[in-house]
Amino acid sequence: MTASTFPDSVASSSDSTRQRYNLFLLLVAGLGGLLYGIDVGIIGGALPYLEATSKLDPSQLSIIVAAVLLGSVFSTLFAGLLADWMGRKPLMILSGTAFILSIPVIALSQGYSSLFFGRLLQGMSGGLIGIVVPLYLAECLSASTRGKGTGVFQWMLTFGIVVAALIGIFFSYRVEAVARLGDAAALYNFKNHAWRSIFWMSMPPGVLFVLGAFLVTESPRLLYRRNQIDKARAALLRSRSPEQATIELHEIEAASKPAAAPAGEKVRTSLLRRKYVIPFLLACLILACNTATGINSVIGFNTNILIQSGLSDLQAHWGYVLLTAFNFCFTAIGMMLVDRKGRKFLFILGTSGIILSMAVVATLFHQTEKQNIDCRDQIQALVGPGQELTFHFDSAEARRLLTAQSSTASAINPDRASFAIIYSYGDFTGTTSYARSDDPAAPSLSVTRAAAVPANKVQALFQNPFGNYEGATTAPLKIDKAILGPVPQESHGWLVALFIYMFIAFYATGPGVCVWLALSELMPTRIRSNGMSIALVINQLVSAILQAIFLPFVAKHNYSSMFFMFAGFTVIYFLAATFLLPETKGKTLEEIEAHFEGRSAH
Repeated sequence: MTASTFPDSVASSSDSTRQRYNLFLLLVAGLGGLLYGIDVGIIGGALPYLEATSKLDPSQLSIIVAAVLLGSVFSTLFAGLLADWMGRKPLMILSGTAFILSIPVIALSQGYSSLFFGRLLQGMSGGLIGIVVPLYLAECLSASTRGKGTGVFQWMLTFGIVVAALIGIFFSYRVEAVARLGDAAALYNFKNHAWRSIFWMSMPPGVLFVLGAFLVTESPRLLYRRNQIDKARAALLRSRSPEQATIELHEIEAASKPAAAPAGEKVRTSLLRRKYVIPFLLACLILACNTATGINSVIGFNTNILIQSGLSDLQAHWGYVLLTAFNFCFTAIGMMLVDRKGRKFLFILGTSGIILSMAVVATLFHQTEKQNIDCRDQIQALVGPGQELTFHFDSAEARRLLTAQSSTASAINPDRASFAIIYSYGDFTGTTSYARSDDPAAPSLSVTRAAAVPANKVQALFQNPFGNYEGATTAPLKIDKAILGPVPQESHGWLVALFIYMFIAFYATGPGVCVWLALSELMPTRIRSNGMSIALVINQLVSAILQAIFLPFVAKHNYSSMFFMFAGFTVIYFLAATFLLPETKGKTLEEIEAHFEGRSAH
């Protein structure tokens, strides 16, 4: 009996069952995006409290923030191979389990090593999710729903960042309430409790994702490749009508056969063919440029950026919530436009807006940073025979430094000033965080050899390949810079926030939605899983480097330089999207593959 001869009630029931399964499929994929977003965003709300209580220096804090991306680099590199070896479904279960296990490791950590390992494990989970979920969707969804379906992953990713921000703002209110009690010890203890609780609250989505992954079918295309034809057909029938499943199974069969060669010619199977090399290199360029916009750094360090721009701690946390809300809403707009306006249009629109907004943010920071003064001689004089220094910055110290600099009439208000120290031991440099004179709970700035000089020669090689490690272990402390500057007014902080929101709106509408499509659509079928892994490794590696150097870079070269650098990277992105990227809207994967081979699809 064919499907057309089924009674109406049976056909309706089957259609209803398939529709529910398709929705469930998107829900599970959405939960994967939610976990990826929490991976990226959870540190934003926890970082100020971690910084205040962990006694980690800026370099270590930057590495803790970047550890998620470092973990992603390692896991993404092997995600394609694992997806082919284990299967898409088992890898989704494994990635969710790794996320769940990372939470207690982080929340119960008592030092840098366990904290780094937990964040690394969390990043490895995110790297696997970032490959296997879009890959699973590309292989399970039809061509007509591929754009919107992959958009759900990105949309829920942004929702994960919103969830992380809301958790952060919840604890920000509680921290403010404790701060009003005036008990410094109680405030310290509660901040230590706050960042741990923020991580604990991110566990439930991981549990739901794992449970959901147990209930979906394996990818029908992977099942067919493993010669499990009946299982592939059964997997297709869960989401498609019998007629659609039969047609698609024939297409999978046809695509798995080698192309026929013209008479007298051999079939070319080399991976160095044009249709493999060009889309692979283009996808790698797009993925590298996508993260070089600074998106993960702006999200991960958003609270710190807004505090330094002039907002209070509570205002900065609310600013971060608004940032994530903009990201979520404009991702939805991008999802609606991606199949109407096309990928290329949104890439060009998004990168144009990013360049403009980053340039304005950099200019706003430059207007206040040009008033900074260098107090290195005064700080160098405080260094004792132990060649280390602990310096508590407050209004009184700001006045003393201004007086010593003959700058009492400057634009710097000692009651609202910021201060950071850049120092070195031989060839190795360290930086402190920025301290504000209007923050009574700010910890003292600590300058130590351990914070600047790596623990061993291996770490030293990565930090400074040309540095003299042995000499640095005994070199005297040199204060390179001691930057005293004004904390801008609240209005300046909200103006900076406004253009950061503009940045996130353009990013979410264009690159945020389209980058996952570019990753899955540009890659030919033969190299899709491993090609996606390599391209995403490049993406995560660039992001990890930018996040690892963020705090030390802004301490040494200011925020304005960092944002000008982000704008410069995005110019390259704009040129690549404009002149190199083909439009893939409405094209099948076979047509896209044929485009790069310089022929028409038949």
